This record gives sequence, C-alpha cells and structure tokens, in this order.
Amino acid sequence: MTTRHASPQGRAAQRGAALLTAMVIVTLIATLAASMVWQQWRAIQVEAAERSQTQAQWILNGALDWALLILREDGRTSADSDHLGEPWAVPLAEARLSTFLAADRNQTDDAPDAFLSGAIRDAQSRYNLRNLVSAQGPARAVEIKTLENLCEMVGVSRSVGSSLAAQLLLTQPVAPGGTAAAPGTPGTPAPTAAPATTSQDNLPLLPPGVEQLGWLGIDAASLAKLLPHLILLPRVTPINLNTASKEVIAAVLDITLADADRLVQLRLRTPLKTMNDAAAALPAQALTARSKAVGVASGYFEVTGVLRLDPLVVAQRSLVERDRQNRSVRVLSTERIRRPDDIATSLQQ
Repeated sequence: MTTRHASPQGRAAQRGAALLTAMVIVTLIATLAASMVWQQWRAIQVEAAERSQTQAQWILNGALDWALLILREDGRTSADSDHLGEPWAVPLAEARLSTFLAADRNQTDDAPDAFLSGAIRDAQSRYNLRNLVSAQGPARAVEIKTLENLCEMVGVSRSVGSSLAAQLLLTQPVAPGGTAAAPGTPGTPAPTAAPATTSQDNLPLLPPGVEQLGWLGIDAASLAKLLPHLILLPRVTPINLNTASKEVIAAVLDITLADADRLVQLRLRTPLKTMNDAAAALPAQALTARSKAVGVASGYFEVTGVLRLDPLVVAQRSLVERDRQNRSVRVLSTERIRRPDDIATSLQQ
C-alpha cells in the first residue's frame, strides 16, 4: 500500500489555518470577556449612582424638615412680622457632613465627602404674578402698571411688561359677556380676550413658574433681569416691605427708587413691625392706594437645599406655606434644580 505524504506547502497551509482558527477563538473569547466585564462595571456604576441619589434625597428631605421646624418656631415666637434679621433668613453655608454620615465617627477617612448648603427665602419678597391674573376691573389696570413699572426699574422696556401681562391674561377664562380691562398706561392696547361665544378649551396654559415665562415670548435677556423680582404663588399675596427689593417696592407703590431705598435703609437698622413704621419712611399718600398690596409679614417661603456628594451635586427647591394662626407649615411643591446657574440663583438672598 502506498502512503501519501503531504507536501511541505500543504502542511504549512494546515498550520496557518489552525493558527488563524485559534486567533479567531481567542479574539472571540476576549471580546466576550471584555463585554462581560464592561456590563459588570456598568451595573456597579448604576447601582452606586442610584445609591448616591437615594442618600442625597434622604439628606435633602431631612434638611427640608429642619427648615420647616425653623419656620414653625419662628411663627410661634415672633410677632406678626417677618424680616431679614430672623434666624430663618440666615443661609446655611456649605458644611461638611462626612463625619455624621460615617458609620464610625472615629474613622472618617473612607467616608464620602458630602457637603450641604441651603437657604430659606421669603417668597413674598417678589411681585406675585397671581395678583395680575386674578385682578378684575380697575385693579387689573393697576397690576399691569405695576408690572410695567417693575420692568422699567430693572432696565427692561415697559413694552415687555405690557406684552407679558397680555399673554398672562389670555390664560384666564373670560366670563360670558366679559371684556379685557385696558392697561394702566395710556396708549397701550388691552389684552385680547376670547369672545364669549368661543370655547375656552383652547386657552394657553399658565406657566407653572416664572422660570417658564419664556413660553409666553419673553426674551431670555429680559427674563434674566426679571426673574429675581417675580414669583407665581397659588393665591394673591401682598409683598413684604421687610424683605422686598427696592425695585419691587418702587414698582408696587409707584414711587421712585430713591424713596424705596430710603425704606430699605430704615429696615436694615430697625425692622418694620407695623405698617405705621413703613408709612413714616415713605412719601405721603404712598400707601393710600396700595395698602392691601403691601405688608410686613409673609406666609410663603422658598426652601433651597444643595448636597454635594462628589462627583454628584443634587439640589431641590420647595415652596412652603406657613399658617401663623394654626401654627402649621406645609410643603406645597418640590422640584429638582438641574443647572448650576439655577442653583446659584436659588441660594441668593
């Protein structure tokens, strides 16, 4: 029987094919192993992020409860006025919480670096747009003029205030036979009201907050100037002369910035206890027409908390209502703050 031997070329080809097959198998195994390692790493990262988010939310909820206790105690012990010299108005500077979060307070080297900061801000220190959308008849014209005055005080065209007022009023249903009241400034067109025979189902939505006023066509530059002085609360409220900026005071009372600044300087030395204290520092008759639009006490506050748990930063803002008579404080809404510039703005007093 004749035995055939493969040629040297054939044996080389077989060895090459075997080597190629082995390389493909090794590559496949390496790829699968890398994929498994990546999936495991990703699962660990997701779990760590979720754990950090949960821990941060617990701490921020605790900080909010702390703020509620401060406001409740202030309402119980203080007189019927709120000012910037009270404990609630002192912001919390960034404080390290790692020592308290560690299981063993004597061994904090491995504890996460957690830092908490926050502030309580009087929501009635700003002009409440609810006053405008809820006003009727002559009162509506006064509120429109107030918004136009505020725009002028902060360096924005009065026409922006007129346009914003018109858009806000369009969000409100019109009673059968009702018409829009003319703005307080002569020559300014009245906001267009829906005819009585037209369905109210297609009315534009009222923005949930002042940050969304861009929905109504307000440009970003004007909105940035107005945001520190505007708010949208659940009901009509007066501004607090103890905490409002001079721009808001001047706009609401229709006085000059110099007169409003005189009141601000007075309250720095001696907080206003009653409206008589404010009347002594204001021009004569300044409070006559707008006595219900101003006050020295507040029922709404904004609580902002920021937790930095490297590399995570979580911030939230809550709207709080305080009832002095019932000695109760309740949270109306809570929202997450996502952008760093929004966080810095929220912590400003």
